[in-house]
Amino acid sequence: MCMMMEEEELEFSEDLEAILHLIPEVQLAIEQVFPSQDPLDRADFNAVEYINTLFPTEQSLANIDEVVNKIRLKIRRLDDNIRMVVRGQTNVGQDGRQALAEAQVAIGQLFGKIKDIKDKAEKSEQMVKEITRDIKQLDHAKRHLTTSITTLNHLHMLAGGVDSLEAMTRRRQYGEVANLLQGVVNVLEHFHKYMGIPQIRQLSERVKAAQSELGTQILADFEEAFPAQGSKRAGGPSNVLRDACLVANVLDPRIKQEIIKKFIRQHLSEYMVLFQENQDVAWLDKIDRRYAWIKRQLVDYEEKYGRMFPEEWCMTERIAVEFCHITRTELAKVMRTRAKEIEVKLLLFAIQRTTNFEGLLAKRFSGCTLTDGPGVKKPEPPLESTNPFLEDEVGDDGSEMEEDLDRPKKHKAPDNPFHGIISKCFEPHLYVYIESQDKNLGEMIDRFVSDFRAQGPPKAGTEDGGAVLPSCADLFVYYKKCMVQCSQLSTGEPMIALTTIFQKYLREYAWKILSGNLPKTSSNSGGLTIKSLLQEKEGSEAAKFNVEELCLICSILSTAEYCLATTQQLEEKLKEKVDKTLVERINLTGEMDTFSNVISNSIQLLVQDLDAACDPALTAMSKMPWQSVEHVGDQSPYVTSVIMHIKQNVPIIRGNLASTRKYFTQFCIKFTNSFIPKFINHLFRCKPISMVGAEQLLLDTHSLKTVLLDLPSIGSQVVRKAPASYTKIVVKGMTRAEMILKVVMAPHEPSVVFVDNYIKLLADGNPETFQKTLDMKGLKRSEQSSMLELFRQRLPTPPSGADGGPSLSFSTPTPEQENSRIRKLEKLIKKRL
Repeated sequence: MCMMMEEEELEFSEDLEAILHLIPEVQLAIEQVFPSQDPLDRADFNAVEYINTLFPTEQSLANIDEVVNKIRLKIRRLDDNIRMVVRGQTNVGQDGRQALAEAQVAIGQLFGKIKDIKDKAEKSEQMVKEITRDIKQLDHAKRHLTTSITTLNHLHMLAGGVDSLEAMTRRRQYGEVANLLQGVVNVLEHFHKYMGIPQIRQLSERVKAAQSELGTQILADFEEAFPAQGSKRAGGPSNVLRDACLVANVLDPRIKQEIIKKFIRQHLSEYMVLFQENQDVAWLDKIDRRYAWIKRQLVDYEEKYGRMFPEEWCMTERIAVEFCHITRTELAKVMRTRAKEIEVKLLLFAIQRTTNFEGLLAKRFSGCTLTDGPGVKKPEPPLESTNPFLEDEVGDDGSEMEEDLDRPKKHKAPDNPFHGIISKCFEPHLYVYIESQDKNLGEMIDRFVSDFRAQGPPKAGTEDGGAVLPSCADLFVYYKKCMVQCSQLSTGEPMIALTTIFQKYLREYAWKILSGNLPKTSSNSGGLTIKSLLQEKEGSEAAKFNVEELCLICSILSTAEYCLATTQQLEEKLKEKVDKTLVERINLTGEMDTFSNVISNSIQLLVQDLDAACDPALTAMSKMPWQSVEHVGDQSPYVTSVIMHIKQNVPIIRGNLASTRKYFTQFCIKFTNSFIPKFINHLFRCKPISMVGAEQLLLDTHSLKTVLLDLPSIGSQVVRKAPASYTKIVVKGMTRAEMILKVVMAPHEPSVVFVDNYIKLLADGNPETFQKTLDMKGLKRSEQSSMLELFRQRLPTPPSGADGGPSLSFSTPTPEQENSRIRKLEKLIKKRL
C-alpha cells in the first residue's frame, strides 16, 4: 500500500513539474516583474537540495515539526491569495461586455449627429444656389453683352478699315496706309476664332489681298525710281517712297528684304563695273581706291537717301557690309589669277589698308546687320587675346621683348565685329609672308654670326662681360613684330607655320651663336708642372681658360637663361593668339630644352676648367712622401695652389653671373661634387702615411673644407651666407675625408676595436674602402687579410635611408700618447682659425 502511494506521489510530482515548466523568456520576465530571493521561486528548484538546506545534520531533525508547520502556514497563505485573485477576476468579463455596449451606443449617437449636420449643410448649399442663380444669370448676360458690343465695334472698325485700306492703296497714300494697316492687322487678330463665319473670312481675305497688292505696288515703285540700269530719278527720292518704306515695315519681311537687296545692288552696280577683274585699279597696289570709292558713296547716300529709309533699317551699314563681301570675293578672285605677282610688301600693304578700313567700320557702325542682313554672314569673331604686344601695335619702336612680356595686362578693348570681313581673303596667300620671314630670320642669324666673329667675345672688366648678348634681344624683338603682324592677318594655320619658323631659328641661334661660340677644351694642360703648381707665389700660373673666355662662357650662360625664360613666355603668348582648336600644336618645349642644355654645358665647362686647374695640385699631394713627414706645419703647398686657382676663377665667375645667382650656386655645387670625390680618391693614394703625416693631411683637409664652405663669397667684399644645400654637400664630403684620416691615425691594435671604430666613423661596408685605409696605414698583406676577415664578421646590416655623413666622434680608448697628439692637432687648428 505504501509503495503504491509513493508511486502515485512520484507520478503527481512529475506531472506537476511538466505543467509548471516554463520557457526561459517567460521565466526571465517573471523574475523581472516579481524579483524574489526565495529558493522555492527559482526555476531550477530542487526539493532534495532544499530539504538538505533545512536539515543539514541529523541533530536538526529535532525541529522537523516546526519546519512542517511553517510550510503548511505558507501554503495556506498562498491558497488564500490565489482564491482572492480568482474571485476578483469573476466579474471582469461582465464589466468588459457592459463597457463595450456603452461604447457602441455612444458611437451610434455620434453618427446620428454627424448625419443631421450633413443634411443641414446640403440644405444650406441648395438654398445659397437658389439665391445666387439669378445673380449668375445676370453676370453671364453682362459678360456676353460686353463681348458682343466689343466684337461688333471691332467688326465695324475692320470693315471700315478694309474699305479705307483698299481705297488708299489705289491712291498710293502710303503715309495713311502705314498707320491704318497696322491697326487693321491688330483688329483682325481678334477674329481668328471666328474664321468659320463667311463674312469674317471674306474680310480676312480682303486684308491679305490688300497686303499683297501693297507689296507688289511698292516694289514696282522702287523699280521705277531706281531702274536696273543704274540711272537715278531726277530730284532725288520722293516722300512717297519714304512712306512706302513705313508700309514695308508692316508687310511681310520678305518685301523689306527685297527692297533692301535691290537698292544695295543698284547702289553698288557702279563699283562692280569700275573694279572688274581686268581693270588696273582692281590689283592690290590700288586697293586704297576701293575704300575711297565706298567712303564717297556712303557720304552721297547720307545726303540723298538718308531720310528715305527708316533709321532702324541701318541702310548705311548694310551697304558697307555688302561692299565688304563683294570686295572679299573680288580680291580673292584676282589674287588667285595673279598669284605669282604677289610680293610681301604688296601683300602687307593691302592687308594694312584693309585692316585699317575694317577698324574704321567698327568705329562708325555697331555691326547689328551682320546676322540679319540679306545673304550676309557674320565673320568669325577674333580670338580673345591678353597679349600685351597688341597694345603698342601702331607705335612699335622696337623696345625689348621682356618689357612687353612682363608688362601688366591692361583692360582688353572691345572686339571688332568687322575683323576679317575682308581680310580673310588674304589668308590663303600668307605663305608668301611666312617664306619672307623665314628668309629674313636666316639672314639675321647669319649676320649675328658674322658680327660676333668681327667684334669678338665681350671684354673682361667691361659692362658687357657676362651680360646677355645684344643679338638675343634683337631676335626676340623681331619675333614680337612678326607675331603681332601675323596675329592681325590670321589666327589659324599661318600662326602655326610662323611658330615652326620661330622654332627653327631658336634652335639655330642656340647652336650657331651660343653653343658654337663656347670655348673648346683641350687635353693639353698648357705645360703646367707639379713644381710650378706647388709654388706658393700667387698668380704664378694661369687657369686653362683666360679671363676673356670665362667672361664669354658666363655671357653665353646668361643669354641662354634669357632665351629660356623668354621662349617660355613666347609660347604662352602664341597660345593666346592662335585659335583655340590649334593651341595643342604650339609647343616650344624642345627649344627650351636646347637652351637648358646650353646652360648645363656652360656650367660644366666652368667646372671642368677649375677642376682641371686643381688636378696637378692633387696629383702632387698623392706623390708626397707622407711617411717621412716629421712635424706638422702650416698648410701644404698643394692646398695653397688649390686655393689660388679658386680665388682666381670664382670671383670672375660670380661677378659675371651676378644676374643669375641660381646658376652660380649650381656651379658651386657641381664643382664641389666633382672636387671632393676626386680629393678623397687622391687621399687614398697617399700611402703609407705616418702619424705626423696624417695630422698634416687632416690640417690640410680642414683648410680645404673652410675654403669650400666660403666658396660662394670668396674674394667678395659682401659676405653672404652660403645656401644650405651647398653647405650640406661640403660638410658631408669633407667630413668623410676627415673621418678617413682619423681612422688612419688610430692604432690598429686591438683589431676588434679598430674595425668597430672604422665602421662607426665611416659607416662604409665596402671592403675595398677598408683595404685602402689599411694601405694608407702601411699594414702588411698578412695583417690586412686578418683585418678584412674580421671586418666582414663585424660588419652590421647596412642601415636604410642613411644619407647624412658620419657624425660620431672618435671615442675608442687610446694610449696617452695618441690622445696627446690629437689634442695638439686640435690646438693647432684652432690657432690657425
